[in-house]
Amino acid sequence: LPLLLKATLLRLASGSYHPFYNGFYYNHVMNDDDNGQDKVDYLNGARLVVETSKDPVYSYNGANVTLPCHYRYEPEQGPKRKIRIKWSKLRDDYTKEQDVLVAIGKTYMAFGDFKGRAHIRQASRHEASLVISDVRLKDDGKYRCEVIDGLEDESDVVDLQLQGIVFPYQPPRGQYRLNFHEAERVCQDQGAILANFNQLFQAWSEGLDWCNAGWLADGTVQYPIRLPRKPCGGVHLAPGIRSYGPRHRHLHRFDAFCFSSALKGEVFYLDRPAGMTLEEAKQSCQDAGAEIARVGQLYSAWKFAGLDRCNAGWLADGSVRYPIVTPRANCGPAEPGVRSFGFPNKGRFGVFCYRER
Repeated sequence: LPLLLKATLLRLASGSYHPFYNGFYYNHVMNDDDNGQDKVDYLNGARLVVETSKDPVYSYNGANVTLPCHYRYEPEQGPKRKIRIKWSKLRDDYTKEQDVLVAIGKTYMAFGDFKGRAHIRQASRHEASLVISDVRLKDDGKYRCEVIDGLEDESDVVDLQLQGIVFPYQPPRGQYRLNFHEAERVCQDQGAILANFNQLFQAWSEGLDWCNAGWLADGTVQYPIRLPRKPCGGVHLAPGIRSYGPRHRHLHRFDAFCFSSALKGEVFYLDRPAGMTLEEAKQSCQDAGAEIARVGQLYSAWKFAGLDRCNAGWLADGSVRYPIVTPRANCGPAEPGVRSFGFPNKGRFGVFCYRER
């Protein structure tokens, strides 16, 4: 007989065989029984199930948001040990996770940028929802809720999407002047971050058509085309996102696609009969208890607050722009958008200011 079968028969014949238990074993140290005695617990075949929202959870910059997560046992069990809850933020390609928070019972620890902003909500039995306060632009993405009960470990993923807008950005020096790291900085300077592919794709689906290539957050260079044309990949290519793929983050230079979210505050317009220089414009905003608006704030006010103004105004980067919701005569092209006069070296205009509510 094969060696394994012989060993099994000898074990049965010796009378030392113990019935096989098809369950899970739990150590009292992991389960925090606090009774000071070694003990093995059994799950009695119950299955741990973790569930999050199947639909995206929407929020905006500066808001508070709850990512729902609940767990249960099938069949249902009585009171159990303190389980461990872990929340992680996933990369788009799922290759790496960023630790967000770990909790055991009422004790928890948040990590990195989530320190002081994240905690577990346990308003009901078997709830493990994550609460994030003062949501930031880079919080957008997928989150994994993981529940660990002894040797059993189950998880599910929920998608947090910030309501926002993607806009192309060129610096005063002109087209294709930014390496990846400079693109990150100019977006931050405009109250935004580099957009990711999903955000650019959403913007394209809503009508964004831009023939200049720009950096995205993953280090790729892409651009959205709604109307195929010769200078933009050719007339025979279908509409879509054109991609140059990953580029060298220091050597290659392009524009940037920035992402800005809805605002907590308001953007408003100020003017004088003779207009203002850039420095006078900044001072006028300060006198009104505000600051000169950034490009991302103007785009957000146009998209989410319906800001419509046919008067050009200074912005913090030295550009002059104006937002149009309802196209009309003498206000630029026949479609809505944020119009730009570029970066004038001189001239007198109004100003767009931003004030927190």
